Amino acid sequence: MSEKPSGQDKQYTLAANAVSTTIRERIQRAGKRFHANDNISAFIEPGEMERLLEEVAGKMQGVLESLVIDTESDHNTQDTARRVAKMYLNEVFRGRYVPAPPVTEFPNAERLNELMIVGPITVRSACSHHFCPIMGRLWIGLMPNEHSNLIGLSKYSRLAEWIMSRPQIQEEAITQMAEVLMNKVNPDGLAVVMEADHFCMHWRGVKDSETKMTNSVMRGSFLKDASLRREFLSLIKP
Repeated sequence: MSEKPSGQDKQYTLAANAVSTTIRERIQRAGKRFHANDNISAFIEPGEMERLLEEVAGKMQGVLESLVIDTESDHNTQDTARRVAKMYLNEVFRGRYVPAPPVTEFPNAERLNELMIVGPITVRSACSHHFCPIMGRLWIGLMPNEHSNLIGLSKYSRLAEWIMSRPQIQEEAITQMAEVLMNKVNPDGLAVVMEADHFCMHWRGVKDSETKMTNSVMRGSFLKDASLRREFLSLIKP
């Protein structure tokens, strides 16, 4: 007579059959990383996002139960686990699970080579340390050359949203933004500045609601030419 599987055995079986396990194994076989701010869309097959949503909702229900929240009789939290799962996968962390937005690139036919500034772009993210909101603004400076590709104004916002809608720290987020734009636009110089409120400071810890963080990434001519850097920073006025 076979023994009934223990609770630990059941948990192992569920984990082995979970769609998250399947996706994780694909990533590992490819030798790629899957950090919180990485995009893993290339390893997700059709239909798996729906299964992943169900899996996350189930595990979030376990979190609520461990927090001793009565989701059966409390009408406010009866569907909270699923709402949170949908929010994480389809909105707040969407940038992890979907490919980059399509960006049409145009040749620099007029050989523009003057400073271009885009912003402020409103950005929303979540701190990868506590999953608390990061709310801020982003400015982009470009020095195109005759070989640069030009992209539409709205595409800067779409790319920023794609990168920011992942668990991030601000310093790495704008570095990712800079790398994407350098590859797409191929300018002589690029500058990215971000100013943001971090709710991990507002809600917890020191509970300081006034402090903001501002940081910058400079590439090419913005890094080498101090006068160009000063001109850009004087114009954005964060």
